[in-house]
Amino acid sequence: MGSEAMPSKGATSASRLTPHASPWRWLPVWQRNFMVWRKLAGPSILGNLADPLLYMLGLGYGLGQFLGEVQGVPYLTFLAAGTLAYSVMNSASFETLYSAFSRMHVQKTWDAILNTPLTLNDVLLGELIWATSKSLLSGLAILLVIWVLGLYADFGLTLWLLPVIVLTGLTFSGLGLMVNAVAPNYDFFLYYFTLVITPMVLLSGVFYPTEALPAWLGALADLLPLTHAIGLARPLVLGQWPEAPLLHALVLLAYAAAGFLAGLALTRRRLLR
Repeated sequence: MGSEAMPSKGATSASRLTPHASPWRWLPVWQRNFMVWRKLAGPSILGNLADPLLYMLGLGYGLGQFLGEVQGVPYLTFLAAGTLAYSVMNSASFETLYSAFSRMHVQKTWDAILNTPLTLNDVLLGELIWATSKSLLSGLAILLVIWVLGLYADFGLTLWLLPVIVLTGLTFSGLGLMVNAVAPNYDFFLYYFTLVITPMVLLSGVFYPTEALPAWLGALADLLPLTHAIGLARPLVLGQWPEAPLLHALVLLAYAAAGFLAGLALTRRRLLR
């Protein structure tokens, strides 16, 4: 299933793009991606962590000296939860955009896999779970920093951040696969990061409470998936149980499901052209 394998003429025929019953058929796709990633695991993890960690420590310690407390806690503690969600989003997005696009379009790895009994459903589900797994590593690394620096009020509550990390990774992995399905080239992803990811980071409460926004902009922020991820993560870091946790979780699941199903339909249409 290497990237050098050439697909046959019928690799993306309709029979290869239809679903099959077994719920574990995605596992070989996940294993293949893991084996490739393992060779460059160190640089990969460092690349995903550097940006959010620098934001967290640089802004937390730098601006923290001027801002004092935010919502009753030091700014670095406030920023930690936002950085956690941002890091997970970043990792899942990069994996389902640049890496998945390489496997789909450049290396033709997906075409090679589709020459086996696996279907497109298996391929995309494997990619979804793989990207979620990578984002879990990024989230765990930030969580470790939170633990080491003591940026939490209740250690037991921070353990609930683990399912929040997985749910957030799942959400942005699904959305990333949808964008990947319509991308003609790597440059296309700049639109997604510039017009979607960056505004989401600025509006969703990563750096300041969403209550500071004008009412109309706050209402818009409430619709964004990152806002709901932070709505779960920040109270847990601050030693509180989130308000309306089920609502936040359902919104994230809805985004994840919609993104994945749209990505599946769009990718199927793309490969059948």
